[in-house]
Amino acid sequence: MNAEQQYIDLFSQTEAMICQHSTEVMNTPRATAFADFERLGFPTRKQEKYKYTDVSKFFEPDYGLNLNRLDIPVNPYEVFKCDVPNMSTSLYFVVNDAFYNKALPASYLPEGVIFGSLKEMAAKHPELAKKYYGKLADTSKDGVTAFNTAFAQDGVLLYIPKNVALERPIQLVNILRGDVNFLVNRRVLIVLEDGAQARMLVCDHAMDAVNFLATQVIEVFVGENAVFDLYELEETHTSTVRISNMYVKQEANSNVLLNGMTLHNGTSRNTTEVLLAGEGAEINLCGMAIADKNQHVDNNTSIDHAVPNCTSNELFKYVLDDQSVGAFAGLVLVRPDAQHTNSQQTNRNLCATREARMYTQPQLEIYADDVKCSHGATVGQLDENALFYMRQRGIPAREARLLLMFAFVNEVIDTIRLDALKDRLHLLVEKRFRGELNKCQGCAICK
Repeated sequence: MNAEQQYIDLFSQTEAMICQHSTEVMNTPRATAFADFERLGFPTRKQEKYKYTDVSKFFEPDYGLNLNRLDIPVNPYEVFKCDVPNMSTSLYFVVNDAFYNKALPASYLPEGVIFGSLKEMAAKHPELAKKYYGKLADTSKDGVTAFNTAFAQDGVLLYIPKNVALERPIQLVNILRGDVNFLVNRRVLIVLEDGAQARMLVCDHAMDAVNFLATQVIEVFVGENAVFDLYELEETHTSTVRISNMYVKQEANSNVLLNGMTLHNGTSRNTTEVLLAGEGAEINLCGMAIADKNQHVDNNTSIDHAVPNCTSNELFKYVLDDQSVGAFAGLVLVRPDAQHTNSQQTNRNLCATREARMYTQPQLEIYADDVKCSHGATVGQLDENALFYMRQRGIPAREARLLLMFAFVNEVIDTIRLDALKDRLHLLVEKRFRGELNKCQGCAICK
């Protein structure tokens, strides 16, 4: 039985159960998404967009799914003391693919802000959810997005009304928990109305030493003059596969910072598609990956300059050790009417061993003549002259290598617009390079 057929059979047998434990807004596109999945199947290397990661093979094993929404025996607020020193956040959890609402922190959210279970919030605010859910994530074009839309039953909804600013960042921790090999399907829907402002930190962790496969679809709508920062931090384990598709639409004069950091993982495939739909919009798209052993990190990005006078800045850096593999493919599209576009794309990579592999594919498609666009990519090893210079001054070889690698990725960390988080990332990256278990400070399940 191929990977697709087992899930086609499963959906046919359990569709009523899936819908029963979800909500109408999520159920409405389910049949269409399933039909698209039957037609598309899982992506393979034969597709240009996925040529560096054979996604299909990860769905071949037999995984457990919690379609009947049984309670998972964990209280994350008791066992997961996730904390960023000196940064006061509103802390929430998703356990596998269900928003944890049995115990919630004291609310610091302004009036009108909606945050919580996508299933529950969509039931309470159906018109809001219908307006946005599934409108960016096109199931007809991507097999993983179609699969996720067909099977997802819950997730997270963040809605911020017009001209409302969140002073306190939202911290969302995704916990993978299971006694058997487990498959989870998460959805995230984020809507900022005109003039709204918010910052969000999403952390991925795995509690148990089983094989996890997580699919995730994130839709982000950013209104005129709105400002949004989204930081993603992955710290799982080598038996975890994460496939995440993010779709972003920005209106006029909006400003968005996306920064995805992979510090420890098994296999990660991240897709980010940004549509600059209003003049004056600015996107800062950044990423960093530190990998060793046989870890695999693949980032595929697309920035669509659909209108004039928009700005995009893209920076991705990888440090690869042992037999790890990294991949980056970034497309910047400037449409015929998108005059006065300003775009810069940079990908820099370090291979610390001869066995590490990096594949990079920067791409520019420009159909306007009055633009300022550049792109560049490099793959290299540590500077031997710099190592020699440091050794001459009494710095041990191992320490010199660590200092050079830390300096290399520091540029990505410095794009963070939260000083406390920036300081925390400096510490985590240093620990990662030293081979220490780089989990959140004070986390009971990581000790």
